[in-house]
Amino acid sequence: MKRGTYVLIILLIFLFLIAATVVSFFYIEFSREPSIKTGSYLEIDLAGDLPEKTVPGLFPGLFFMKPSVSMFDLWMNIRKAKADNRIQAIALRLNMIGCNWAKANEIREMILDFRQSGKKVYAYIQETMDFDKEYYIATACDEIVMHPLGQLVINGIGGHILFFKNTLNKLGIEAEVEHIGEYKTAFNMFTEEKFTPAHREAIEAIYGDFYEMYIQKVAEARDKEVKEVREIIDHGFFQGSKALDAGLVDQLLFEDEFQQLISRGQKKVHKISHDEYLKINPSSLGLNQGKKFALIYGMGTIHSGEGYSQSMGGQTIARWLRKAREDKSIAAVIFRVDSPGGSAVGSDIIWREVSLTKKEKPVIVSMSDMAGSGGYWISMSAHKIIAQPQTLTGSIGVIFGKFNTIELFEKLGITSEKIEYGKRSGLFSSLNRLDEEEGALLNKEISWVYEKFLEKVADGRKMTKEDVHKIGKGRVWTGRQAQERGLVDDLGGLSRAIELAKEMLGLPASEEVRLVIWPKKVSFLSLLLGKKPASLDTALIPGVKKILNTYRFLRNESVWAIMPYFIEAD
Repeated sequence: MKRGTYVLIILLIFLFLIAATVVSFFYIEFSREPSIKTGSYLEIDLAGDLPEKTVPGLFPGLFFMKPSVSMFDLWMNIRKAKADNRIQAIALRLNMIGCNWAKANEIREMILDFRQSGKKVYAYIQETMDFDKEYYIATACDEIVMHPLGQLVINGIGGHILFFKNTLNKLGIEAEVEHIGEYKTAFNMFTEEKFTPAHREAIEAIYGDFYEMYIQKVAEARDKEVKEVREIIDHGFFQGSKALDAGLVDQLLFEDEFQQLISRGQKKVHKISHDEYLKINPSSLGLNQGKKFALIYGMGTIHSGEGYSQSMGGQTIARWLRKAREDKSIAAVIFRVDSPGGSAVGSDIIWREVSLTKKEKPVIVSMSDMAGSGGYWISMSAHKIIAQPQTLTGSIGVIFGKFNTIELFEKLGITSEKIEYGKRSGLFSSLNRLDEEEGALLNKEISWVYEKFLEKVADGRKMTKEDVHKIGKGRVWTGRQAQERGLVDDLGGLSRAIELAKEMLGLPASEEVRLVIWPKKVSFLSLLLGKKPASLDTALIPGVKKILNTYRFLRNESVWAIMPYFIEAD
């Protein structure tokens, strides 16, 4: 093929991408608001990871690519539906969700708030497996409906914690770790064969608190005794009429019968999907107007430099906070945090900007599923910290870890020779085993970082450093436990955070505010030409993807303020 032909093909591909980008841009930015008739209902398919805020892909709406349901979009759509006289009800179709219990609780609160309008919410379940979080959400609805042959599985909260020490030993890999506090167990999976006493104590306290909140809320919603709910969960499986007999669902209906239930006797009822309803401007319903509040999203692992779509770059978040602080039209800042932590330096960069912004205007932190270690570091200087009862937070501690592969290389027959200028030049090498002196040196360094952490928590939370240390040591708390220990001010979600900001400004609770959101919408051309990290996916072991993604962002960071574990409490 001639050179000119190659150039032509490349040019055509480029022109196609530009055309697709332009089409997508006009599809999203200039598509008209849907026409909604009186007596309509909003249908929400609840499934997937439920990120806090989604960043649009290159071609949304093109090639039938459906965007993820985000917590912000869910919150805004339910608020709009509550104020919209054309919407008579919400139909919530429940499928498997990948979030944790704090987000599930916030969705539950959204539903309960919507019901205060007098409108109905119907949950529809077809077939389930390990459905505890989803059922927890469903219990906030007016009615829970299941397919007649559906299977409801609510079998409690728990899971297996994996330990890889013996596997690493067989491979000839050794994990070398220095940490402050017996509860800072982020590397225990690599250094232990089973729970240490402190590790077990912390995990059982978290799971136990989740479970107690779960059964209490279900008991209240379904008008049952707590003891009865425990027995139901111990039984676990309820098919069709058994779920109805147990009082777990209200009706068994086929799809057409479910539609008749929603219509409430009307000949025709109109459905509008969650994606379509997103196009309705909230200001047309009297929402999202008035004084400006910045809503800044901090999502994912914290690292130095610029952030990506679901990671928190210290420079990026700092820049957003700085812009919100310097913008005189912005009255308050809501910082929404969903992060297991990460780089101590990246966290401190963000902490500094939060502290400076606090001097100029109210700063309220709203914690989502997780805001621990570095996630707490960036939160602790705010005026107020709001968390869900199930938010994983605290984890005030510091850790250093590396792997040495000396024995692995010996098994593989790989040899090496060392050239060294400087006594510590090979300290972090995978072919260096830390000696006693090196271990002591690293422990001293991370102890210094831990002391700084304690001092900053003490200053931000108006506590003594000694009191912070007692509840620190790397210990993770639920939001409810954290509030009892002074690490959190109040329990609630994004709505509660906005309420507190209004209180600080002396605004009436009923007054609407306009949210200025970061990250802002980006042009699809920028996404096309900009830097985008490669996806790192694996289906080998549950949780491995999160661990590998965390390492990807932190591999060049020296000291980590990271949560000791990712809890997938199902």
